[in-house]
Amino acid sequence: MLIDSHCHLNYKGLVEDQVGVLARARAAGIGGFLNISTRQREWAEIVATAEREADVWASIGVHPHEADGHADLGEAALLEAAEHPRVIAIGETGLDYYYDRSDRATQQALFRTHIRVARSTGLPLIVHTRDAEADTLAILADEMEQGAYPALIHCFTASADFAHAVLDLGLTISLSGIVTFKNAKDLQDIATKVPEDRLLVETDAPFLAPVPHRGQVCEPAFTADTARFVAGLRGVTAEALAASTTANFFRLFSKAVRP
Repeated sequence: MLIDSHCHLNYKGLVEDQVGVLARARAAGIGGFLNISTRQREWAEIVATAEREADVWASIGVHPHEADGHADLGEAALLEAAEHPRVIAIGETGLDYYYDRSDRATQQALFRTHIRVARSTGLPLIVHTRDAEADTLAILADEMEQGAYPALIHCFTASADFAHAVLDLGLTISLSGIVTFKNAKDLQDIATKVPEDRLLVETDAPFLAPVPHRGQVCEPAFTADTARFVAGLRGVTAEALAASTTANFFRLFSKAVRP
């Protein structure tokens, strides 16, 4: 069994045929899905999907692109939403300086709000970072000094130095279909060096379809393609990688109950 540790089942491209999307994924051996929110108005729908599907769990959070529209979001709203039994994670949150769709100071403040909630609840923090390695690492490290919290870097595309630094902080790294791209040689090298117990796989569906599905709408079923590729890089069987990443998922997201 594999787990898609990061997908957007309620996004255009998947939500129109969510039943079929899930059926195709299950047929491909995907036994669990973490359905990610990126703005507060999505939370109810994301949670409702998790209530309806026994193998789907929910995250609650605000993506850095949406930070300006949530500048006044306090810890209380996140804490209340996190009480739901199907909510197992906080995020995605973090910093994105590539598009700069929200003010950087606002992104940073909201990132810290999410970290405090992760620390308070014990739910893992799901971190998005793009072109913001230095500030992301500085905030993660500063907050870790104030009290430990579980966290992962989703859709990892950063440098080897950043990978070493976040692993030293105790974080987990999740690989998406990007690792299968021909121009992702540096990322492929990193993928061989992440400790076995700190590795997850994901799709970020409906985005970033892996080889051999490039150009298509990405579906959670494609987790299997990414996992096979990563297994090949690491010199292990697909079954072994599935077993280890699934165990890692349930250890990190300890609120999740196996369906």
